[in-house]
Amino acid sequence: MTVFSATSPQSSRMRTRAHVVPIVLGGMAALCAVALVAYLLWPTWGTSGANGPDKLPVSVGGTLFNLPPTAIRMKIQRHSGPQERIDLDFLYPSLEPPGTPKHVTADTVEAAMQPIDRIFLSIAAHHDALAPEQRTATIYPRYLDQAATMPEDGLTMRMFRADTPYGNEDFYSAASPALAARCTRDAATPGMCLSERRVGGADLTFRFPRSWLSQWRDAAEAMDRLTAQLRGPRS
Repeated sequence: MTVFSATSPQSSRMRTRAHVVPIVLGGMAALCAVALVAYLLWPTWGTSGANGPDKLPVSVGGTLFNLPPTAIRMKIQRHSGPQERIDLDFLYPSLEPPGTPKHVTADTVEAAMQPIDRIFLSIAAHHDALAPEQRTATIYPRYLDQAATMPEDGLTMRMFRADTPYGNEDFYSAASPALAARCTRDAATPGMCLSERRVGGADLTFRFPRSWLSQWRDAAEAMDRLTAQLRGPRS
């Protein structure tokens, strides 16, 4: 005699649910684990580099400076510790570090030629070379024309003689605020000025457009402020 097993539809559905429920729960647990791992490993930095240091402690010639990384012109110099030389630039007159430079192509280079709006600074170890103040007092006078312009708004200008190494330059000086600068003359390119000062074991060389001398006190005070704000703690 053949015996047929009678199974109700309800019991079949119950067995199906009994198999499906563990699978669904296991899948949900796996998704939660993946989400947790993704959350923990997701990068937290932004494109602005907000987590980077505001200042880098850099030692030049044994003298400590605190430098904003975005003001450092060469990527290879953007690290802390001792360095022989470092090159920076700052927006003028705010003296803030510049933003990301715009990409210039051959089609946009002419439009990109705008008036210089920044002051350039190089800091280098001097290794006991002649101090800028001594060079101004003892070397430059040998090459200067004896005639000097009358001080204009406190600023005196003397020309270097044509047969000297500084033949295409003029020397500007003032007492208060103190300023001493060698400036090339305007030609195919605008004239630029160079002003130096010594801080500890480093010489600071500032470069800025000659046209700024029309407001020379502002330029002199800007160099004083930059020197003060970049200095590290003094012992």
